[in-house]
Amino acid sequence: MNLESLVATLSLEQKVRLLTGADFWSLHPEPAVGLRRLVVSDGPAGVRGEIWDERDTSANVPSPTALAATWDETRVEAIGRLLAAEARRKGVDVLLAPTVNLHRSPYGGRHFECFSEDPLLTARIGVAYVRGVQSGGVGATVKHFVANDSETQRMSLDARVDERTLRELYLAPFETIVGEGEVWAVMAAYNGVNGATMTENPLLRDVLRDEWGFDGVVMSDWFATSSTEAAANAALDLVMPGPSGPWGAALVASVRAGAVPEAEVDEKVRRILRLAARVGALDTASDTASDTASDTGTGAGGSPVAPHSAQVSGFAGAPRSGEAYTEERVAAEVRAAAAAGFVLVRNEGGVLPLDPAGLRRVAVLGPNAEVARTLGGGSATVFPPYTVSPLDGLRAAVGDGVEVTHAIGVVAHTRTPIARAPWLALPDGSAAGTHGSGHCAEVRYLDSAGSVLAVEPRDGGAFNWVMGSFPEAVPRERLAAIEVHAMIRATEAGTYLIGSSGLGRHRLIVAGQEVYDVVLTLPPGADIVEGMLTPPQRTHPVPLAAGESVEVRLVHDLGRAEAMMPGPTLQLNLETPHGTDEEEIERAVALARDADVAVVVVGTNEEVESEGFDRTSLALPGRQDELVRRVAAANPRTIVVVNSGAPVLLPWHDEVAAVLLTWFPGQEYGNALADVLLGRVEPGGRLPTSWPLREGDHAATQPVDGVLAYDEGPAIGYRGEVEALFPFGHGLGYTSWEYGPAMVRQDEATAEVTVLVRNTGDRPGREVVQVYASRPHSAIERSPRWLAGFATVDAAPGEEVAATVTVRRRAVEHWDVAAGRWAVEPGTFRLEIGSSSDAKTLSEAPGLTFDH
Repeated sequence: MNLESLVATLSLEQKVRLLTGADFWSLHPEPAVGLRRLVVSDGPAGVRGEIWDERDTSANVPSPTALAATWDETRVEAIGRLLAAEARRKGVDVLLAPTVNLHRSPYGGRHFECFSEDPLLTARIGVAYVRGVQSGGVGATVKHFVANDSETQRMSLDARVDERTLRELYLAPFETIVGEGEVWAVMAAYNGVNGATMTENPLLRDVLRDEWGFDGVVMSDWFATSSTEAAANAALDLVMPGPSGPWGAALVASVRAGAVPEAEVDEKVRRILRLAARVGALDTASDTASDTASDTGTGAGGSPVAPHSAQVSGFAGAPRSGEAYTEERVAAEVRAAAAAGFVLVRNEGGVLPLDPAGLRRVAVLGPNAEVARTLGGGSATVFPPYTVSPLDGLRAAVGDGVEVTHAIGVVAHTRTPIARAPWLALPDGSAAGTHGSGHCAEVRYLDSAGSVLAVEPRDGGAFNWVMGSFPEAVPRERLAAIEVHAMIRATEAGTYLIGSSGLGRHRLIVAGQEVYDVVLTLPPGADIVEGMLTPPQRTHPVPLAAGESVEVRLVHDLGRAEAMMPGPTLQLNLETPHGTDEEEIERAVALARDADVAVVVVGTNEEVESEGFDRTSLALPGRQDELVRRVAAANPRTIVVVNSGAPVLLPWHDEVAAVLLTWFPGQEYGNALADVLLGRVEPGGRLPTSWPLREGDHAATQPVDGVLAYDEGPAIGYRGEVEALFPFGHGLGYTSWEYGPAMVRQDEATAEVTVLVRNTGDRPGREVVQVYASRPHSAIERSPRWLAGFATVDAAPGEEVAATVTVRRRAVEHWDVAAGRWAVEPGTFRLEIGSSSDAKTLSEAPGLTFDH
């Protein structure tokens, strides 16, 4: 039986039911056609699953800017395979990733979740990511289609983009990932483009479905669909989440009234069944084979994929090749990928790599040193089984023979942090780990009379019950309140701020005394993400002596606050004592002065980089810049590690010995950092986005009267005229390279640019060879130069290797608006080859000539 036959067996009501989600994370089953429940989950830095907290941990891989910084398609494809195995382990069929919107502006709040400012690099890394995920029989979802490049008013803004810029920049990665990557799902964005919101936009049918031939599912972003007929007729296939929404009975009525053709509904159902077949959610054992080879569930290369019920083993599920992802293998792959994306942008006097034999004392300083910042905020957030901080990673790497000292330097956060061990302990006072786990708090589920329905030990102070993910023993109709019960233990004397975050009524009881009873609310018009990840807070000061413990109970009454959320969200918060910034800076300076080397770890956090809002400044939060300058003045061997998912200003860059950009690098951060600083591996990354020199001078992210005008056209990032501190493509590594003359072989479809590169240093290394195109005296307005292709090579000291870069014809085509097609301006395109987009690093290669 083919898909057409399956669709024909369903009534209109059955078909329409399939077109809206069953709940927040799944699609409806339909036994009549052998369709089981199909589960989707957020990514891209891990597979969350249906539970959004530490009860169901997820391997945390490097964030997309870190992956793109590798410029390594093979490595990114391997990360995709790991994520597919994770998805299978967690019962997930479709991963809601990758995000391929561009770095139009460094102020974009979700910058860390996107790959690059360049459409070609974004496309190549995106294709690799998708191929890796789908090779494991898990669907990838490329998003957010299209022009969702900033967060301010993202649910309502209208992006005004001229047609040529839209085609050449913003649609280009989607086109490649649909055509070459054969992605199985696309997510329509919240925003509008040129007058039509994306769930109703003609681009869905005219471009995505008809022109590109996309045969997968087009789903809405969550809560993005607001109409029945307009969205249904615009080639949107699936409304998420469910079960409520604008379709359902309203769509049935519209079909019967002739406002939406039933053939359009049938097409949507076919696409959902095709996706189900590809991920193993359609029962093919009952002769429910699909109507084409691709419909039977084939991977990117056309090979059959294993059914979703395939056996899994070890830390994660087994992909179709049968290989197992043990805990050790996951750690090794994440660790290697993190180091491959670290970008060394300054290394004066060759201070890096450090020689462990010459170290006696190392000062590890800064607000991001003791707590690993591995993720940005928003739907990309996952709960890893562990994280390795820079401080812990370096201590473990240098061993007992080297003294590692630490000071926070400055406080860079404004929100009260989530309570955690060692300060947070179970009510009986036992420490995390003594019960064979990381349990350090209890959650009690209470009925309206205050009786305990269930008790659940938990591993931290953050709690999310998305779509009511309560224990099975808790009857939802009887649940009236949630109580967090724990002990706070003082490691040093001082005033501890104890509090809570969330929505609704919160009562905090400390040492048996109620210290507050408040109702926390969001301001009008707040994004749903704010309610889940940065909800309002309340705190209470509690003076404690060193070693003293105090019992804490936080009671959250369930009620109307949860109506606007997919489930209760609650945090127990704790700010431990610290000195003033001035006192902490002086302490850091003193430690730096007495150390052989000072490693200052600065950066951002989820307060600065998150879904739901854009940045208002590129400066490091707090007094981090001052900390760096004062430490550098005290120790000339100061290495600054920048732990941010997006660019930040570095006004002190020429005052320090070395600067290493580490992004949000995943759970193995500290171990990967130690590997690089101590020279065990090379920092392999190159910048996927220009690093700005100053505030301003960048595309706006703030709409005016609901309109966000892309007035800069294609001139974003290195394609524009804005001076950069470090250019797109830049990265130093630990060796040096010499380029020979380039040779070009060309036909009408592609060109191969081959150049000999020699490792002229004394260490093995990796080089990213980049080819840029330009068109002097063009009759068409163009960027000064643009990336046309790249390749990576590895070489031993003194070794010469050949790098071959493929340049596709599309790299020099432009969108002819009048003709409505891609075209090549006849004549010669100049090619330059080198190690970054900076003209000073480039040498000219033979050009490409086209007659038509």
